[in-house]
Amino acid sequence: MTNLDTAPAAEIFPHVRVIMGMVLSLGLARLLTGSARFIQHPGKFAIYPVHLGWEASILLLLVHFWWWEYRLYLIPQWTVTLYLFLITYTILLFALCALLFPDNIEEYASYEDYFISRRRWFFGILAFTFLFDYLDTLIKGREHAELFGIEYELRLPAYLILCAIAALTSNRLFHAAFITLSLIYQLSWILRLFDTLD
Repeated sequence: MTNLDTAPAAEIFPHVRVIMGMVLSLGLARLLTGSARFIQHPGKFAIYPVHLGWEASILLLLVHFWWWEYRLYLIPQWTVTLYLFLITYTILLFALCALLFPDNIEEYASYEDYFISRRRWFFGILAFTFLFDYLDTLIKGREHAELFGIEYELRLPAYLILCAIAALTSNRLFHAAFITLSLIYQLSWILRLFDTLD
């Protein structure tokens, strides 16, 4: 029997990746099931483009998360603290999915009404995911973090400020602009910096 204290990192990483994958799968299932409701019951609730935009953004984030976490195989020493950090990170991502698609929204007039009423929770958790992303990058090593240059250092405070504003305001124009620009930037970020795992 292998002791986790002496087990090679290469043996521990697949074990950790399985539990992360389970939590991410629940989030993906939540998003896909929620999206299917719009097709199954098209007239039941009005679609809110900002809500759909954040659904697309979080779906992209989950898929991208699974792609970039491959670099965790480089971690030379696993600890329970690191394991708990990663599980917490994936739980935050799942929470975003659950907030976008609750079990039901019968008490709300529409998805717009629901999303705006829950914006503090959604953008508060989203802000935490950006903090976790930053720490996750540092865990992979300072050299890895430096690959992203000054843009990465500016990205965190910019998103934290925007999330704080989004949590505080119900201004529909701000929310529409935030998700539009965020999706464009998110796609640019992925294609420019994460196209390969080299």
